[in-house]
Amino acid sequence: MKKFWKWFLIIIAALVVIDIGAASYFYHVAVVPGHKDFLSSTTTLKKSDPLYQQKSWYQRVHKQVWHENSATDNLKLDAYYIPAARKSTKTAVIAHGFMDDKTKMGASAAMFHKMGYNVLVPDDRGQGDSQGNYIGFGWPDRLDYIKWMNLLLKRNGQNQQLVMYGVSMGGATTMMVSGEKNVPKQLKAYVEDCGYTSVNDEITYEAKTMYHLPYWPLVPSVSGITQLRAGYNFKEASALKQVAKNHRPMLFIHGSKDKFVPTRMVYPLYRADKGPKQLLIVKGAAHAKSMATQPKLYTKTVEKFLAQYVK
Repeated sequence: MKKFWKWFLIIIAALVVIDIGAASYFYHVAVVPGHKDFLSSTTTLKKSDPLYQQKSWYQRVHKQVWHENSATDNLKLDAYYIPAARKSTKTAVIAHGFMDDKTKMGASAAMFHKMGYNVLVPDDRGQGDSQGNYIGFGWPDRLDYIKWMNLLLKRNGQNQQLVMYGVSMGGATTMMVSGEKNVPKQLKAYVEDCGYTSVNDEITYEAKTMYHLPYWPLVPSVSGITQLRAGYNFKEASALKQVAKNHRPMLFIHGSKDKFVPTRMVYPLYRADKGPKQLLIVKGAAHAKSMATQPKLYTKTVEKFLAQYVK
């Protein structure tokens, strides 16, 4: 009997060591900023890009560089600010995706600028020129975006009409912001494009589809390491719970062929929202490709939706 328990404990200890090792590895894959093999590294702008004109404009246009401190950890954050062509009280705050940064948001910045908006495009913690050694997946970042909004109001006046827009992780960030009580009253509407229901759901989905790994014990272990090292866990980082507390207008957009943040995630998000809302499913669009797939429909839908709430 003693021999049985000895081997039993040895096996358990070995499994624990293996789990900790695997969790540490996947923490670096998912949460630590850096090159990701599963993401495209192409940065060259090609004329064949359906959004070439918008992105080309963004590369050329003069951008002010703004700074703010994070809501926690006292990190120095960086952003681009582009004033509207004509003086305007309308400002769009744009949130980028996973391992993207402010330099990659040319198409959306151009869309809002053409609509007459000022545009603010921050770098999230640990990405672009902002400080930090972890990716927040939108959760700690949601508090940073509220600070950015307050900075806008301080610099541009309290009569600003703000809109928040985000794609992929930025879409989830947008929804996570929407559930906070201290969002400025000047925030009139949200537009989220292909955001996930929660970090827990998204990491679980990617573990299964990319690595053929089950939820247990890997995802809870990576979440635990994230709690220790980055100060948040995957389950609390829920766009679904946050959007259920939102009463302001929100436009939900998702591609019908999204296999990175599966299209099915948008439906519970849309149902949970308590404010005025609209859902656009872009036929044939892959992840974060809705604007590129149907640029006219995309822009027209965003413009028409926001025109109801931003005057």
